[in-house]
Amino acid sequence: MTRLYKPSRRAVLAGGTAFAASLAMPAISRASSRPIFTHGVQSGDVDVSGGMIWTRTDRPARVMMEVSTTESFADTRHLAPIDAVPSRDLAVKRLVEGLPSDQDIFYRFVAADLQDVNSVSEPIIGRFRTAPAARRDVRFVWSGDTAGQGWGIDADGMATYATMARHQPDFFIHSGDTIYADGAMEDEVALADGSIWKNTVLIDEKRKVAETLDEFRGQWKYNMMDDHVREMNAIVPTYYQWDDHEVVNNWSASKDLTADDRYTEKSVALLQSRAAQAFHEMSPIRFTPQEPGRVYRKIGYGPMLDVFFLDLRSYRGANTENVQESVSDATRILGQEQMAWLKRELAQSQATWKVIASDMPLGLVVRDGDTKFEAVANADDGAAKGREMEIAELLRFIKTANITNTVWFTADVHYTAAHYYDPNKAQFQDFEPFWEFVSGPLHAGTFGPNALDGTFGPELKFVKAPTEEQGVNLPPSAGLQFFGLVDIDGATQQMTVRLMDRADTELWSVTLDPMQAAI
Repeated sequence: MTRLYKPSRRAVLAGGTAFAASLAMPAISRASSRPIFTHGVQSGDVDVSGGMIWTRTDRPARVMMEVSTTESFADTRHLAPIDAVPSRDLAVKRLVEGLPSDQDIFYRFVAADLQDVNSVSEPIIGRFRTAPAARRDVRFVWSGDTAGQGWGIDADGMATYATMARHQPDFFIHSGDTIYADGAMEDEVALADGSIWKNTVLIDEKRKVAETLDEFRGQWKYNMMDDHVREMNAIVPTYYQWDDHEVVNNWSASKDLTADDRYTEKSVALLQSRAAQAFHEMSPIRFTPQEPGRVYRKIGYGPMLDVFFLDLRSYRGANTENVQESVSDATRILGQEQMAWLKRELAQSQATWKVIASDMPLGLVVRDGDTKFEAVANADDGAAKGREMEIAELLRFIKTANITNTVWFTADVHYTAAHYYDPNKAQFQDFEPFWEFVSGPLHAGTFGPNALDGTFGPELKFVKAPTEEQGVNLPPSAGLQFFGLVDIDGATQQMTVRLMDRADTELWSVTLDPMQAAI
């Protein structure tokens, strides 16, 4: 079933061709006598009564904003303007609150040149739907890994975004590696079959690794030069996470760039600070007043769904051999504050389904070199050690607190899989069974499959990854680009998870029945 929004003729006329402009605008600003919106619009972190909206101009400008429940903007509500200024790279975003639930919301931006207030842009329009206050069908998609391993915008563009948009999901979870700041690109790449991959769109910021703030910003702007990305952004809210490639591959306190000749800036902490600023400027992630740079958060999407977005990057100890037998700062991956927040929010959740959106998988072995580990698992199949101890603590809490219907969604490993965690097959057994679903890449090299660690008893139910004959780092043109499609039925509250590929082929699916909490 296709539910893709298409603006009516009335909407196009009312918006001064605005919505059409948001779908077919130039990827980068051209010389103009009046302001131009350079990279489309985005919305994100939408809940029952509000959401974030975002855009960017080509010059310092005062950006006027309005929202409406009709595509004609007959009932328009004007918001206070925000100035697009160089200190924020001319990007503006705001939280729109006080919106009706389960309602299509149209938002419109108009920019006036700060040097000439009579020089006014054409309007640009986006759309999202607020979460329901009562039960109804809910659909979302998730995946990760955009523009990695040197595979940039080719003649087909980032086609997986177009495939996802055709399902018109309520929202999209980008599970991390939203950019590849450490992934310099070339104009052409020779493929194994003798053909040539051509990055038909490149900018200077993508020809080297990102070190300066402007270079990190450029990584984001590059992705939004793709037609498919901008078209989906205009109609589907995105809920962003981050992982390592937003900064540098496998970054933690142990990351050492001394011998990496690509970098003149060797401080990973400084690179992280610049990357975090660009992440928050260029995405419609909500502000957290108590901790402005915070990525972990909860979004309530009506009575059937709460989504808990984890940050396994910012609070971790250094990557090590990951076999410590006692808890310390060295074994943290969530960190004490995030763990306390997650326990509290899970315990308070009244939603049927508690989706835990994790930027890294739990049971898959992800290495950092020959002896260190990047994710949770340590490949010893034994009792919980290292970072596994923190996850064991969380799983034990979920069981003890009688928290039902937790499902994990993740990306990172560049293939798709379904894992069922069974305490009867685990070394650590003090938890209730749960599912973990893996998807990606969106537009990056395809790898895998990774080994599973037996500590938490994961059972492989499905996997789609390159064969040994195909090799690794397959380009997007090979077709092994993946996303997940999730439907929650408003009547039965069942959750159906489908693993999909770029061609929109359903590879595997499962329908989960909601459990009732014990009294």
